[in-house]
Amino acid sequence: MTRDSVPATMRASVLIEQGRLESQKREVPVPLPDEVLIRVASVGVCGSDVHYYRHGRIGDFVVDAPLILGHEASGRIVAVGDRVDPARIGDRVAIEPQRPCRRCRLCKTGRLNLCPSMRFYATPPVDGAFCEYVTISADFAHAVPDSVSDDAAALLEPLSVGVWAVRKARLGSGSSVLVAGAGPIGIMTVVAARAAGATDIVVSDPVASRRAAVMEFGATKAIDPAAGDTPMTVDAFIDCSGAPVAVRSGLRAVAPGGWVVLVGTGAEEMELPLSVIQARELNVTGVFRYVDTWPAATAIAASGEASLDALVTARYGLDQVREALESGQPGGMKSIVEPWR
Repeated sequence: MTRDSVPATMRASVLIEQGRLESQKREVPVPLPDEVLIRVASVGVCGSDVHYYRHGRIGDFVVDAPLILGHEASGRIVAVGDRVDPARIGDRVAIEPQRPCRRCRLCKTGRLNLCPSMRFYATPPVDGAFCEYVTISADFAHAVPDSVSDDAAALLEPLSVGVWAVRKARLGSGSSVLVAGAGPIGIMTVVAARAAGATDIVVSDPVASRRAAVMEFGATKAIDPAAGDTPMTVDAFIDCSGAPVAVRSGLRAVAPGGWVVLVGTGAEEMELPLSVIQARELNVTGVFRYVDTWPAATAIAASGEASLDALVTARYGLDQVREALESGQPGGMKSIVEPWR
């Protein structure tokens, strides 16, 4: 292993059990031959982090041992494994926080996000990035240009969700789309839709401040679902809310042969209008993470067409992770944890 001056131990914020965090000293991880060691610069707080903190589980993923949360991360490479070019030391990178097996049929056919052996940051039992150093496979540490800040580099992860959703919705030049939910993922989906060439981007959200915010990121119209506004017929509907009523309403706005992409997580089961799906031959699919989205997300961030930094509404140090997870400030969008703050 080749490395700069790196300490033997680091600080980490560790979820001990539901609702209880503890600051711990951990050994700095040693990169495997094909990995890099990254000094973490910025970590976005995701809804999944909050859910693990509050409830101790998401579906079948249960926190039954101490776990470091955080998966939206950026930093600088400070050491590399034996099979990685040492010239990469010093690179600023955005972290793609997944480790697929690369051997199963799904990985080999380009669906690595569905790998049954996936190891994903901050998903039990895999530690995340609310700490000072992390390791990742070298090809999942994506170099970013100087024009992209550390915060924006960390937010390439949620932007990747938007890019993947837009790809699954088959959006292109001149497309129209309805997006339900103007939170961070909804906004990232709008940014990705605009970059893909969509010209009519309608967003539905009950919160006035979020409707105003999403207009700044490329939406062409923002509507209040409670007001009974009916959007035009669209080529695709992307749900980023997880609300059953939003899904049913949005689905009915899709033109025959169009696409319905479910991104938001909410109820495990919901009723859908099957007659509409059948009669219009709608294509209904879900989104689970992403595949090969970082190059596109990086290009979007570097273009300057949308400022990911503008999404950041609060910052916290590593000793303030509890406050970051509990913040939920009205009108807030994205909280950032800076381990070296």
